[in-house]
Amino acid sequence: MSEILLKNAAVVVTMDDDRRELADTDIRCVDGVITEIGQNLTSDGETHNMSGCVVTPGLINTHHHLYQSLTRAVPGAQDALLFGWLQTLYPIWSRFGPEEMRVSAMVGLAELALSGCTLSSDHLYLYPNGSRLEDTIDAAREVGLRFHPTRGAMSIGESDGGLPPDALVEREEAILNDMIRVIDGFHDPREGSMVRVGVAPCSPFSVSRGLMRDAARLARDKGVMMHTHLAENDEDIAYSLEKFGCRPGQYAEDLGWVGDDVWHAHCVKLDASEIDLFARTGTGVAHCPCSNCRLGSGIAPVRSMRDAGVDVGLGVDGSASNDVGNLVLEARQTMLLQRVANGADAMSAREALEIATRGGADVLNRPDCGQIAVGKRADIAVWDVSGIENAGSWDAAALVLAGPTKVRDLFVEGRHVVGEGRMKTIDLPKVIATQNRLAQRLR
Repeated sequence: MSEILLKNAAVVVTMDDDRRELADTDIRCVDGVITEIGQNLTSDGETHNMSGCVVTPGLINTHHHLYQSLTRAVPGAQDALLFGWLQTLYPIWSRFGPEEMRVSAMVGLAELALSGCTLSSDHLYLYPNGSRLEDTIDAAREVGLRFHPTRGAMSIGESDGGLPPDALVEREEAILNDMIRVIDGFHDPREGSMVRVGVAPCSPFSVSRGLMRDAARLARDKGVMMHTHLAENDEDIAYSLEKFGCRPGQYAEDLGWVGDDVWHAHCVKLDASEIDLFARTGTGVAHCPCSNCRLGSGIAPVRSMRDAGVDVGLGVDGSASNDVGNLVLEARQTMLLQRVANGADAMSAREALEIATRGGADVLNRPDCGQIAVGKRADIAVWDVSGIENAGSWDAAALVLAGPTKVRDLFVEGRHVVGEGRMKTIDLPKVIATQNRLAQRLR
């Protein structure tokens, strides 16, 4: 039996059903599960002092492209809109192989962990030079994060009117066969699962309608979730209208891509009817505010989505379109953008934190995660609020409003992944050195 006790937290922001915030509180965890919350608890297991700290559920990242951590701040892509940005980067990504995929995933996941994230999805939609989905699964296992990798794909290259170069697309039969392989090999549907595999054709402008439809049928046959990009910017809407004669929401509905087993990334340009569609069908959204700002895509209607009952989680998106993989900064940016669009009372710091925790759990169908409550998984972020960022703060909301932006400690399934602000599971300086060597070689 594995047991830990977190003692004397200044405040525990539980995000439980009553949204309780508990002062001077202890948390006991056994075999990866929270078993007791209270005061003056004792344990024969490992004890950690949380004095002067705010404790939250681990944050949940619902959209990423981990491989992109190797292509931050690439000249030619720094100031481009989405389509031009992709066309600049595709030739670089085509030179990746298994080592690039694994190392970039380790860097991206470690960056997330240091920002308080305990569960991340990943959308890997290109597989050059022998790369496979398990390159990222192996990385997540080493780093120690709970992981929802998705087997993405691109099947329509430039010669057939798509956006990606022909060298990066795959045959649709091979895509579907590999989806079956990775689901059968790695997907774990059980409560407390550390790996759940999803199906994720890249976007309406890089795969056929047939592949979208077939992937949905396969996912539902296997009982796994479905993910893609949708309605990201004005170019995306124009493409859908020109090629399909409908808006993205109608495209998704026609092909079976709505439901509580589906979540779409971005959704910046959803209109009122599409928001209603998502609310009625239980379709989730991964909101990526910093990436949307970086690419000039716009401000997603998160306030309208939430008010309509749409499940919304946060995503850092890839580091080539965000450059930073810090999830607590995404929570702050979400709050700020909704206030810019709708007024200073449009979103509170606590609601932004809720989206970053329970919101992500709802989107990914993980009721066992996203809150600190008895019976939930021991995925816990510990924030030292004794530093300059919080000097003079009156309330736990300062975590989103002011910082810190890195955790002191992080526990995933009760395992100590970050301690005193440093990764405990991997030799991060060594991994960073390898990452920089690979980036220089690509450059």
